[in-house]
Amino acid sequence: MPRSKNKVASRAKRKKILDMAKGNFGRRKNVYTVAKNTVEKGLQHAYDGRKLKKREFRGLWIQRINAACRLNGTSYSVFIAGLKKANIELDRKALAEIAYSDAAAFTAVVNKTK
Repeated sequence: MPRSKNKVASRAKRKKILDMAKGNFGRRKNVYTVAKNTVEKGLQHAYDGRKLKKREFRGLWIQRINAACRLNGTSYSVFIAGLKKANIELDRKALAEIAYSDAAAFTAVVNKTK
């Protein structure tokens, strides 16, 4: 009796990879071994990108807070130290949103930290 290889599952696995490689140029989209390498590399870039996104947004929030602090006559580092001393527990994302959308409220927060 011949050995069973489960052709259905094997084909499904290859089809999944080739579907993920859609949109690539040349052999990258229709040759399984090339497409597999491309898809693996693309998934790795996607993973890295999710980590970089967090880093870049934190940098953006800090820049926005710093710019708003400078308009209120203080620096970012002095402002953050004042927040800690005043026990104001607002994270950088919330502070950046306040600084961006409501300057009067941010000025009030800065005045609390002085």
